[in-house]
Amino acid sequence: MKTNQSPVHFRSLSALHEAMGLSAPKHPLITIINYDETCFDPKTFEQGTKSDFYKISFKTNFNGKIRYGQGYYDFEEGGLSFVSPGQVLIMEQEERNYSGMSLHIHPDFIRPYSLMKKIKNYGFFSYATSEALYLSENEKKAILDVFESIKNELNERIDQFSQDVIISQIELLLTYSNRFYNRQFITRKAVNNDLLSRMEALLDDYFDREKGIKGLPTVEYIASQLNLTPRYLSDMLRHHTGQNAQQHIHEKLIEKAKEYLSETQLSVSETAYQLGFEHPQSFSKLFKNKTRQTPNQYRQSLQKSE
Repeated sequence: MKTNQSPVHFRSLSALHEAMGLSAPKHPLITIINYDETCFDPKTFEQGTKSDFYKISFKTNFNGKIRYGQGYYDFEEGGLSFVSPGQVLIMEQEERNYSGMSLHIHPDFIRPYSLMKKIKNYGFFSYATSEALYLSENEKKAILDVFESIKNELNERIDQFSQDVIISQIELLLTYSNRFYNRQFITRKAVNNDLLSRMEALLDDYFDREKGIKGLPTVEYIASQLNLTPRYLSDMLRHHTGQNAQQHIHEKLIEKAKEYLSETQLSVSETAYQLGFEHPQSFSKLFKNKTRQTPNQYRQSLQKSE
């Protein structure tokens, strides 16, 4: 039984349809919900929702603007967001006045297909709502065409070929989404450059030798400080720099290690502890992997060049 502190958990599409004031779904494992046709009290979901399905939502009527930091970005044509099974969603006040539709896919629907393995490689299913995909007019048309094809297949032609056809449409939808996210990383270059600068400042502050370090910085920590999900941060960095977030952290570690080894009298072990390593051997292994020298060899090479 749901308590006041628990999210509403939808285990079947039938239960979801009922909660949204809709008739039973055409198929037990996949459905498209049109928000304009729903009838529900948002207060019912104030503690959030979660489901056992993948969810791809196309939303419109965002009042034309999405907030980022102190600025706004115009995406009047709508946005696409992705949710994995088990993810808890909270409906924010400003999100309650939108229209659009959502595709809900039970994992059992795709289980017999290669898509079951491939879908886990689409990082945007781990993104937050604030990291949604915002669409141009042409992109919106492409996405809506796929939604319409799936809807028609469900409403008009459920037969032995329907599942194959719908699977191919879902794969097309995910391929489009991958393409459009790559476009978004390009068009939001100014925003992403700001994120890169803030990440660098965070790492500089983290490794400030006067503060004393407690443990190595994690991707989760850096992402949380930037109000991003770890997957979005890594995908954004990989697109712009060719390195993921973990690789960036390691680069900064090596940069700071070189600084300590060249400018201080700290031993290799003391340098390792200063950087947050629990075991000096782990530091030496990473340093050699990145520079092809041990810390001592690097320090000796500096002395020889003087």
